[in-house]
Amino acid sequence: MAKWVYTFGGGLAEGGIALKERLGSKGAGLAEMSALGLPVPPGFTLSTAIGQQYLANGSHFPPELAAEVDAALAGIGAIAGRHFGDSEDPLLVSVRSGAAVSMPGMMDTVLNLGLNDQTVEGLARVSGDRRFAFDSYRRFIQMYGDVVLGLDLTLFEERLEDYKLSLGLMLDEELAAENWQVVCDIYKGLVLEELDKAFPQSPSEQLWGAIRAVIASWNNPRAAVYRRINSIPPSGGTAVTVQAMVFGNLGATSATGVAFTRHPSTGEKVLWGEFLPNAQGEDVVAGTRTPQDLTERARQETGSDLPSLETMMPETFAEFRHVCEALERHNRDVLDLEFTIERGRLWMLQARPAKRTAHAALKTAVDMVHEGLITKAEAISRIEPRSLDQLLHPTIDPEAGGDIFARGLPASPGAASGAVVFTSEEAELARAQGRKVILVRVETSPEDVHGMHAARGILTTRGGMTSHAAVVARGMGKPCVSGAGTVRVDFLAGTMTAGGRTVRRGDMITLDGGTGQVLIGAVPLREPELSRDFAELMSWADEIRRLKIRTNVDTPADARAARNFGAEGIGLCRTEHMFFDVRRIQVVREMILAETPAERADALARLLPMQKTDFASLFEIMSGLPVTIRLLDPPLHEFLPRGDAEIEELATIMKISPARIRARTQTLAEANPMLGHRGVRLAISFPEIVEMQVRAILEAALEVGDQAGTPVELEIMVPLVATKAELDLIYARIHDSEAQVKKLHGRAPPFKLGTMIELPRAALAAGQLALSATFFSFGTNDLTQTTFGISRDDAATFLNTYLSMGLLPHDPFASLDREGVGELIRIACERGRATRPELQIGVCGEHGGDPASIHFFAETGFDYVSCSPFRVPIARLAAAQAEIEARQKDDIDG
Repeated sequence: MAKWVYTFGGGLAEGGIALKERLGSKGAGLAEMSALGLPVPPGFTLSTAIGQQYLANGSHFPPELAAEVDAALAGIGAIAGRHFGDSEDPLLVSVRSGAAVSMPGMMDTVLNLGLNDQTVEGLARVSGDRRFAFDSYRRFIQMYGDVVLGLDLTLFEERLEDYKLSLGLMLDEELAAENWQVVCDIYKGLVLEELDKAFPQSPSEQLWGAIRAVIASWNNPRAAVYRRINSIPPSGGTAVTVQAMVFGNLGATSATGVAFTRHPSTGEKVLWGEFLPNAQGEDVVAGTRTPQDLTERARQETGSDLPSLETMMPETFAEFRHVCEALERHNRDVLDLEFTIERGRLWMLQARPAKRTAHAALKTAVDMVHEGLITKAEAISRIEPRSLDQLLHPTIDPEAGGDIFARGLPASPGAASGAVVFTSEEAELARAQGRKVILVRVETSPEDVHGMHAARGILTTRGGMTSHAAVVARGMGKPCVSGAGTVRVDFLAGTMTAGGRTVRRGDMITLDGGTGQVLIGAVPLREPELSRDFAELMSWADEIRRLKIRTNVDTPADARAARNFGAEGIGLCRTEHMFFDVRRIQVVREMILAETPAERADALARLLPMQKTDFASLFEIMSGLPVTIRLLDPPLHEFLPRGDAEIEELATIMKISPARIRARTQTLAEANPMLGHRGVRLAISFPEIVEMQVRAILEAALEVGDQAGTPVELEIMVPLVATKAELDLIYARIHDSEAQVKKLHGRAPPFKLGTMIELPRAALAAGQLALSATFFSFGTNDLTQTTFGISRDDAATFLNTYLSMGLLPHDPFASLDREGVGELIRIACERGRATRPELQIGVCGEHGGDPASIHFFAETGFDYVSCSPFRVPIARLAAAQAEIEARQKDDIDG
């Protein structure tokens, strides 16, 4: 028969940290402390399996559970010397949630359970403090009314304030025992008035009501949002811990508090935390009283006039410090602790791994390796790769606050402030004038690249996590908030509105690309600082990982940044981004608008030296490392002007009629450009573009190779291929260009030819494609779009609904869909390597910088992942973690 209840207390425990998945973080920590002989009030934990079954089976418990709970309650009573429901000397309990993955404050708790009109009198006699007893009772009624009965907390607070006002009092501390007794009657009357039923007096009814409510709180809105933000599966459920109450509100020698064994913001090896004398746990987090510092050092640093615990209760503090040190050594991690002091006696109520900043996590992990507490592999495994964003980008000062104007998707991390502009031209002009701006667009296109480059950050009202704005912003290392659907932009008026508020052109705003918030005004920022700890941890990760880490870059500045972050080559150079430079777009447009082959050839001849210069710069920066260059991918209409003003301007420059430009634009327009005339199809229609690009690539490689004395490690990649026939035709064109270079220069540099796998047909036909291609690079952005039949730029309007309803476990554009897209990738890898065993396989889609996706690529036998420059450290760490997990699995299987 299944075991549902696990007990702890009296120096014994049925479980510990090893059973965290079953007992939850809180229950496992309490059991571990109890087994160590530390002062822990006795209790028991209902396993997460109970929570899962209750939610899945129509809110019903297994029939044997009641007997197990009764036996566990009797065990608590035997250890505590009191009995649940006894009116003379009552045992009171707390009922707390506890998921396997810590979710601080997201689910519910009930304290002082077991009090009723009889047991409160017994508590008053035993404690010798009638005021304490009725204060505890009113707390219980209020908390139970909120958590279990569903009443609004403000209803209780309003009644309390009205009663204090009637007495001419301001503070809770001024109320005497008889006053709290009256408040209890007022609260019970409120329950009867609102629910038309009396407050439950049966301790057993109270207990089961609290257990049900705590389990149900797993699905409350704030918990669901927290899980979604932190990628916690919704299937885990919460355990429920029932524990004997100890009281920090029993006078001047009692207290309650929270502590961290090291500073959670800096990682410094100092005990840090706060406490309140004569208080219960919720008082510390409620903010109604000013907490006091634990240590004298902290009190001096904060300048507080309130005494520290170290000076108030020196003997108890010394015991607590000893417990903290012992627990950290035992758990080999920084801990978040809760404690209560009841009339001078210390009780431990929680010990779980502490939430901490990325800076603190990095420092403590490295320090603990040097202290001999953990291994390098353990240090690597403890750092959440995404948290490194905090170290690589400016962030909002946590003490600054902020006035939130709107929210969108956290598309590119970091924070930036600037004046609002609505066009790329405005952004570029502002940069030339030395002004900082935020570019606001409904959505961006490749034509906005120069404006995005000029802006400090980008805000769009449409688009998802892999929209054009998101992808380009991440590559540039600029913060971006995309898909802010509540924002309405009026370009003519130069305004944007949200929630009845208006921001005008030139007004200052701040973007937080890590949270998706748009804030009014210029909010103070903190600049990133890369410490020695960062470099040391990265060096350990590099020693362990197997996957190579390349980068997606198009400019020398991005390439240098990527190398500084540890990139081992370029996995994707998007040549079209080079075309949008203001000096080149004009020539590109002339090439597109050319009516004869001679006109087109003339324009391409002028583009060739420009492209050659671009490629040479990248080859020099990546000296000795592989560089993969993708041939032109987007449809040609994206390069043409939009709007009458831009068309008129181009017509004047080119000395042609505006009608000719409009006609060409209409000819190139497509109903669905994502599936249209682009990629390899464009190369087939306009082979002269391929010939120009390949010649520029090869000549640049020759020059740089000669200067460096070693050949460039060059790879040329054809995008959007569906058939081997397409690939062979373009390869023939590439070899024609190679022959032309040989004719001109007497030789050509060595290079590899490969293709992007970004269509389902390409994945299924990978065996055939590998007959020609020597490498595959998966374009997972388009592969996800074509597999799901969803446009990433339009998905934001409905994808959040899918996620909130559980129809999808996560955004497939942010983290790889293993079942569908992942299966296509596996098939392609297997079939490709069956044809060509030495086939090199990588990924250059945005998933190459996603930690969860990187684990999949490592499992599937990829050679490298390629990602935006600022994601390179994240990828390095995630790749090391994937290797550690693989080795651990091999050890278990072996």
